[in-house]
Amino acid sequence: MKKSYLFFVILFLCAQGMAQSYAFIDSDYILSNIPEYKESKEKLDKLSETWTKEIEDRLSVLQTQKENFNKEEILLPTEEKTKRKLEIEKLEKETVDLQTKRFGLNGDYFLKRQELIKPIQDRVYSAMKKVAKAEGYTFVFDKANQSTLIYADKDADISNTVLAEMGISKE
Repeated sequence: MKKSYLFFVILFLCAQGMAQSYAFIDSDYILSNIPEYKESKEKLDKLSETWTKEIEDRLSVLQTQKENFNKEEILLPTEEKTKRKLEIEKLEKETVDLQTKRFGLNGDYFLKRQELIKPIQDRVYSAMKKVAKAEGYTFVFDKANQSTLIYADKDADISNTVLAEMGISKE
C-alpha cells in the first residue's frame, strides 16, 4: 500500500512539473524599444559625465597640489608644511565626499536612476507579469544582463508581446 501511494505521489509531482510552461524576455531589447527609456538613459549619462568631470577636475587640482608640495617641501618652513598638508588632506576628503555624494550607494546617480529608470522597469515588469498570467507561464526568465539562461528557443521569447502589452510597437 505504501509503495503504490508513493508511486502516485511521484507521478503527480512529475505531472505537475510537466504542466509548467516557461518563457523568456530580453529586457535589454525591450528597453531599447521604449523611447522614454532612451531619453532617460541619455539624461542619466549626461549627468554622470558632468559629475565625473567635476570629480576628475578636483583630482587634477589635488594631484597638482601634491606634486608642488613634494617639490617644495624641503624648502618650506614647518608652519607652511603643516598648512599645505592640511589643505591637501582637506581637498582629499572633499573629493572622496563628492565621489560618495555623486556615485555612492545612495548618491545622486542612484537616486536619479531610481527617478528616471525604475518606473520604466516597473512598467516592463507589470506588462511581463500580465502576459505571463494571460498565457499561462509559470516561469519567465530574462536573458539579458548575463543571466544564467544558456539556451532559449526563440518561440519562447515573449519580449514583443510584452512591448505590445505596454502599447509600444517594435522598431
